[in-house]
Amino acid sequence: MQLVTHIAWLGKKTPFCGNVSYGLSTTEALRRRGHTISFIHFDNPSNPKNKGTSLLANDPDVSLPYLIKSQVYTIPSLRAQRELRESLERLKPDLVHASLTLSPLDFRLPELCHQLGVPLIATFHPAFDSRLRNLTASTQQLTYQLYAPSLAKYDKVIVFSEMQAEVLAKLGVKETKIQVIPNGVDPDLWLPLRVDNETDIQRHVRKQLGKYRIFLYMGRIASEKNVEALLRAWRQVEPENCRLVIVGDGPLRPTLENNSLTNKENDVLWWGYESDLETKIALLQCAEVFLLPSLVEGLSIALLEAMSTETACIATDAGADGEVLENGAGIVLNTENVTSQLRTLLPVLKDQPLLTCELGKRARIRIQERYTLKQNIDSLESLYSTLLSGKNSITLCNFPTSLCSGDNSLN
Repeated sequence: MQLVTHIAWLGKKTPFCGNVSYGLSTTEALRRRGHTISFIHFDNPSNPKNKGTSLLANDPDVSLPYLIKSQVYTIPSLRAQRELRESLERLKPDLVHASLTLSPLDFRLPELCHQLGVPLIATFHPAFDSRLRNLTASTQQLTYQLYAPSLAKYDKVIVFSEMQAEVLAKLGVKETKIQVIPNGVDPDLWLPLRVDNETDIQRHVRKQLGKYRIFLYMGRIASEKNVEALLRAWRQVEPENCRLVIVGDGPLRPTLENNSLTNKENDVLWWGYESDLETKIALLQCAEVFLLPSLVEGLSIALLEAMSTETACIATDAGADGEVLENGAGIVLNTENVTSQLRTLLPVLKDQPLLTCELGKRARIRIQERYTLKQNIDSLESLYSTLLSGKNSITLCNFPTSLCSGDNSLN
């Protein structure tokens, strides 16, 4: 019988990004299995949307004050560290699972949790390209180098792929501390479209998309996602009776949307950010091809969702995405010269609908074999159980004596 635990989950709820999707879907799945989740996240108490959050003993949701919060990093306020400690002392969780938010608190968590005698797990998300082929990849590699000494002090570090594990191991994190647990999606939720059983939402989305064959990108509109390369290839090819749909938002959207690359015809639709789950599912179900031209990645949840809906997937080999699509589950591009590769590939995809259909079927099979949410949660529960069963043997004081003797340096 699986051990039921009280987990203090430190993560993000806003603004929307892969970390948010991972945290919300994982904690909801853990709750359904009977675990108690106290979700600790950055959200200033003065925020009107934050009504009800408090420090009451029975409140499972704790907000920490912040100065700056973005999709990439968070700067906590000066009192956030003290409030985090007080929250953990009050909640008394069995373990802390930090879905790292790229904030200064990430570096202090090992000291704090070891003082409190609570096992600490990290999920380390940052995108990467281990081959360092471009400036963006070099910047991401610096993030790994910066975090590695701190990650070595966590009891366990979860990463999404063997490649990511190798990067951390090379930077000094013991292999025994690294656990590869890929992202997962629910294949019973992210289903292929059944034309004979369409919902009202599916019909509505199909009407908005028009009578085109749909090629779709879903994600942030930011430099590391390389959407400009996709748009440039699309404009150079202009596949007949096809429409490119861009779902998402980000800092580059105004520039790219107003750029001459997209204003010639009605074959590019800027959908914008979509928060409704059923609509997101319908968009992927109505798409024939999903395109992800990223320069760096971790393991894209959007890619897994597209694969689960039986959509043909084309992605670069950034991060773990190439590993997901290897051996025929999709088409893998090199992160160099994405535009020229897509310029060659788009006409093939347009002219070979049987190919896209077959790729979609293989993609869903790959999800069912390796990347389901059930497999992800099973692995998490196993890790929790192993860590808690050995809790008494965990070294709780790998730090200077002053940090382990009740010193107030963390208050």
